[in-house]
Amino acid sequence: MPMTPDLLVVPEMYRNWGANLTVVAATIAAVVATVLVHYEGLGLLSARLARRQRQRRRKVLVGIAGILVLHVVEIWIFGIACWSLMFWPACGHIAGYSPLHLLDAVYFSAITFSTVGFGDLAPVGPLRFLIGTESLAGLVLIAWSASFTYLEMEQFWRRDGRGERS
Repeated sequence: MPMTPDLLVVPEMYRNWGANLTVVAATIAAVVATVLVHYEGLGLLSARLARRQRQRRRKVLVGIAGILVLHVVEIWIFGIACWSLMFWPACGHIAGYSPLHLLDAVYFSAITFSTVGFGDLAPVGPLRFLIGTESLAGLVLIAWSASFTYLEMEQFWRRDGRGERS
């Protein structure tokens, strides 16, 4: 395909390398923070669940509640990153709300993290990099939680030495 002059035009919002690098740095920071929160949170949760030998039914509820808390914290991390970046107009904005408040950014983060994407809000400009990466990170972290839950439930449902369900 030959390069035509219109294909060589870079939209104005992408010419600001300072804004682009700020979005990339914020994205990396948010991903690292959420992965560390998830890793440490699942580690603490696993240790706490291991101590609940006699309270097996409550163990499941504590595990699910703990995972939900982890995901809410991770959604807030991305929501705060998104909201913070929007104070610099060159980083982009979210079309659909004006002005976008913190809870709006957290709502947008939740629908992005969970990959629901209702379509009432849309990122514009370099901010799309953060939002796209959040979808991938959310998918991976939710899958990690599902794997953790499966392993914990496998231990919960395993029959003990007497042949009875634990």
